[in-house]
Amino acid sequence: MFAGIILAGGVVENMRNIALSTTVTLLVPKENHDKANGLVGAVQGIGFIVTSVFSGLAIGILGMGWTLGIAVFSTAVALLHLLFVNIPEKGVMHDPELEGKKIDLKGSLAAIRAVPGLMALIFFSTFNNFIGGVYIALMDPYGLTLFSVEMWGVVFAVAGTGFVFGGMLVAKKGLGVNPVRTLLLVALVMGLLGSLFTIREWWWLYAAGIFAYMLLIPAAEAAEQTVIQRVVPYRRQGRVFGFAQTIEASASPVTAFIIGPIAEFGIIPYMKSPEGANTFGWLLGSGEARGIALVFLIAGLIMSVAAVLALSSRSYRILSAAYQQT
Repeated sequence: MFAGIILAGGVVENMRNIALSTTVTLLVPKENHDKANGLVGAVQGIGFIVTSVFSGLAIGILGMGWTLGIAVFSTAVALLHLLFVNIPEKGVMHDPELEGKKIDLKGSLAAIRAVPGLMALIFFSTFNNFIGGVYIALMDPYGLTLFSVEMWGVVFAVAGTGFVFGGMLVAKKGLGVNPVRTLLLVALVMGLLGSLFTIREWWWLYAAGIFAYMLLIPAAEAAEQTVIQRVVPYRRQGRVFGFAQTIEASASPVTAFIIGPIAEFGIIPYMKSPEGANTFGWLLGSGEARGIALVFLIAGLIMSVAAVLALSSRSYRILSAAYQQT
């Protein structure tokens, strides 16, 4: 029963994220969508830190019962606050093409295809998440080779503040005149960071690299949301955001599931062997986790190359033009 409730909560959370993106479209003038999305990213960053640090402390000190009680109370307060938020919508915006359908995947695809280049943007973000799954799977094992369990939790929480500062930076400065270009440039830099922050087994390099990586994530997410909010009609945005979130969110766990065994039974033993040390020692140095460092290096370079190729693609030019014309 408990697992079923948690699963239902996860479904509701995804629905909330979709509604949040379309609510930004409704409440905020289009010239400020990027800044509003950055503010959303900052709030989500705060939530990330709270769930990463304080929830763990609450469970350890107060126990699961009190922690769940605090979570339910906090959710109730948020719902009560929503009752007093003015939503200037005359009624529910229905897409007449739905014709009473409950599920319309074909219509979602049609809404995406109606904007040339948008499908390519979603696939690029999915590919980035696919690469990001490498970091999800191996970031903790690498951190635990440098820190104790307790210290790693503190370091990761502090480095995670980059998510908050990144969102605040976007909220302050925006994303520039072409968020599509911003997204690809951010992905390029994220790839370079991901390939370099484990180039040597130095704790400060790893911590600083995670902070910088987290700093860029809100810009990437806000850029994609801003583009969709601008080029997709409001009545169809829910379906587009839902489709994008479905395939993008599924990419990281797949990679994490695949890369873990490959790294554990293939790459890490190879890098501990004399052959691996002789081949890559000049590049990655020596240490316990040089196998993970090699995986990060390859994954980051793939992400950067993909961003460079996307910047020179026809889809990038078409979608950028569509954004400027709306």
